[in-house]
Amino acid sequence: MTSLQHPDSSSHYTSTAISLHWMMAILLFSLFMAGVYMHELPLSPWKLQIYSWHKWAGITAFLLVLARLSWRYTHRPPPLPRTLSKPAELAAHAGHTLLYLLMICIPLTGWLMSSAKGFQTVYFGVLPIPDLLAKNKELGNLLREVHEALNFVLLAVVIGHAGAALKHHLIDKDDVLTRMLPRHSS
Repeated sequence: MTSLQHPDSSSHYTSTAISLHWMMAILLFSLFMAGVYMHELPLSPWKLQIYSWHKWAGITAFLLVLARLSWRYTHRPPPLPRTLSKPAELAAHAGHTLLYLLMICIPLTGWLMSSAKGFQTVYFGVLPIPDLLAKNKELGNLLREVHEALNFVLLAVVIGHAGAALKHHLIDKDDVLTRMLPRHSS
């Protein structure tokens, strides 16, 4: 049993953890696709609307990752398979840590970028989010590049994460993938 594991844990994630995982997966995929789409649009009311939606979804993703971290802190995940080698176990922990760091850093860099570019975020058009930086075009452009680069790093890490889950399911024949899928009552 690892230090992260409660003695009474099951081999599956809780339904809350599963729901948060898949909500985040869908939201992050949507945010990435919207970011790629809006990047090349000419300036127009449509582009500004997409940017607003993207920012609202980014704030929502940030709030969801905080909820995920809170849930994970109080509800430890199931243990990794006993057949996992020490290097594979370290890679799994490093990958999850990197996913969480990116899910925190990406919305923060987006928020900082918007602040530096002088575009305040108004959550769902109602709640103004305070700017974190004074307007600074050069810093805004640098933060845009950082935000974009972090998103592509996240894409690579997510592909590795999904690939590892599929490897566990198809090659190792263990429950790593299925324990993150919703369970059906019999």
